Amino acid sequence: MNRREFFSASLPKTEGVSELKQVKKVERRTSSGISEYTGTWSQWEVKHLLSRALFGYNHADLAKYGAKTMSETVAELINIDETVPDLPINDYSFNTTDPYCPENAIWLTTRSSNNFGRRMSLKNWWMKHMISDGTIREKMTLFWHNHFAAESAAIADARMAYVYLALLRKHCMGDLKVLTKEMTIDPGMLKYLNGYVNSKEAPDENYARELQELFTLGKGPESKYTEDDVKAAARVLTGWRIDYSKNPPVRLFQSSRHDEDDKQFSAFYGNKVIKGQSGATAGEGELDEMLEMIFAKSEVSKHIIRRLYVFFVYYEIDADTEANVIEPLAQLYETNNHNIKPVIETLLKSEHFFDQANRGCIIKPPLDYMVGFAKSGYVNLPAKTESNAVRYSHEKYINDICVGSEQALLDPPGVAGWPAYYQAPSFHEVWISSNTMPTRVSVMGQLAYNGRKSQGYTLKMNLFEIAENTSNPSDPNVLVSECLDYFLPMPSSENLKASTKEFLLPGGLPDFNWTTIWNTYKSDPGDATNTKTCTDLLTYMIYSIFNLAEFQLH
Repeated sequence: MNRREFFSASLPKTEGVSELKQVKKVERRTSSGISEYTGTWSQWEVKHLLSRALFGYNHADLAKYGAKTMSETVAELINIDETVPDLPINDYSFNTTDPYCPENAIWLTTRSSNNFGRRMSLKNWWMKHMISDGTIREKMTLFWHNHFAAESAAIADARMAYVYLALLRKHCMGDLKVLTKEMTIDPGMLKYLNGYVNSKEAPDENYARELQELFTLGKGPESKYTEDDVKAAARVLTGWRIDYSKNPPVRLFQSSRHDEDDKQFSAFYGNKVIKGQSGATAGEGELDEMLEMIFAKSEVSKHIIRRLYVFFVYYEIDADTEANVIEPLAQLYETNNHNIKPVIETLLKSEHFFDQANRGCIIKPPLDYMVGFAKSGYVNLPAKTESNAVRYSHEKYINDICVGSEQALLDPPGVAGWPAYYQAPSFHEVWISSNTMPTRVSVMGQLAYNGRKSQGYTLKMNLFEIAENTSNPSDPNVLVSECLDYFLPMPSSENLKASTKEFLLPGGLPDFNWTTIWNTYKSDPGDATNTKTCTDLLTYMIYSIFNLAEFQLH
C-alpha cells in the first residue's frame, strides 16, 4: 500500500467476515526468508523492531538497544518476566461504591459488584503494563487476546476477565497446546462461548466450532474437518460449569452432565474414536485426547504461523512468503513441540522481518498508536502518588480513545478478534475511517497544545524533552530532521524537512531566529514572552509531524 494512499482509498460498501487469505497472488513483494538478518543495525532497525515487538519506544530505548547487537536485543525482548505483577485494586470507588471491596483493596478475591468499575480498572491496569513493560510479553498477550478473543462485557464478571487475561499472559511464549487446553476450560471462555451450558442433554457447539475454525486449524483449503467433527467435539466438552461460589469463580466439571458415549470423528482425523469416559477425570481425559488429535494435524502449525505473521509483519501472504517464511516457521514450531518462543525469536531475527518491504507499511492499530505515543511523546501519565480519581480518570481517557478508534481493550468486536487481522481485502485499512481519523488527530492536538484537564491534573506531552533529546536543539535543521527521524518509520525527504521547518520558522525567517529563541529559553526560562514563543513554535512543528500520513504507519 502506498504510504499516503490510505487517506483517499475507498473501502468496499459492505464486507463480511472472511478467512485470512492463505496465499494471495499479488505482485512479488520480497523473496527474503527466515535466515538471520545481517544488515545494518541502526536507529531505523531498532525502531522497526520496537514498534512491532513492543508498543513503541522513547529515546532511551533507542540508545539502549542501539548499543547492543540485533541478536542481543531480540534475546532481551523475548526474555519475559514470569513474575505475576501486583493484582489490580479498587481505584474506582472515588466515583461509585463497591460494597464488597474497599478502596485500594484487591477486588479479585471479593464478591462481584460494580463490574463496570472493575472492568475499567482491569483495562487501565493492562494498559499501564503495555506502556512500562520492556519485553514482548504484553504484545504477545494482546496477540493471544485477539486469537482467543473474548469480550469482558459478555463475560460480565471482571474477576473472570482477569483470570482469562492472566492465563494469556502466563502462557504467551509457551506451549500452545497447553494454552489451548487451559483456555478451553477457562471460566471466562466457558461463559463467553456457552461452554458452561454444554450438557449431554443439549450439546452446545459454539466453542467446539471456534476451537477448530479459529483457534487451531483455521479455514484454509487443507482444513477439512466436518460438521460432524464439530458435533463430536461438542460432546467431548460436555459437563463443564462455573463455580461462582469461589472468589474468583473457577471451572467445575460435573460428570453427571457429561456425555459418556464414544465420539466418532471423520476421515480428516483418521476416523478417530474418542472412547467415552466417566467420573471426575472424564472431562480432562477426553479433552486431552481430542487436543492430541487436533494438534497432530499440520494445518494447526500453518494457521498459527500465518496469524503471527499478519500480527507482527504484514497483512497479506503471497506465494513467496508462504514458501520462505510460513512453511519453515511451521516446521520449527512442530520441531519444538508447539512452543512459541523459538518461532518468535526466529521471526524477529529474520531477514524477512527487517526487509525494507515490511517497514512502515502497516497502519498502527489504536493501541499501538496511543500507547506508543504515551512513550514517544513523554506523556506525563499520573504517578502512583496521585489520587485514584486522577489516575483512573486519565488512564480511562487513553483507553476511551482506543475505544473511539475501534480497538477496545478486552472487548474485541467478536470471537474472530479485530477485523484488521483477518478481513480481506481491507485488513489494516479498517483502522482509518471518517470517524477514527479525526479522533487520532484531535487527541494529538489536545495532548500537544493545552493538555487534557481532569480532576485537577493536566495530561500533556513533554515537547521540551523531545527537543532536548536531539543532538543540537538550537539548530533548526538538526531539530526538525531528528524529530522527523524519531517519529516516522522511514527517512524523510529534503522537501518534507523543509516544509516541516516552516512551522518552526514561519514566513521563511532565517535559522538564527530559532537559535536565539531556544538559547534565550535555556538561559532565561523566566522570560515569559520568549518561553511562550518557543513553546508555540515547537508545538506547531511537532504537531505538523503528527498530521503526516507517515505518522500513522509503523
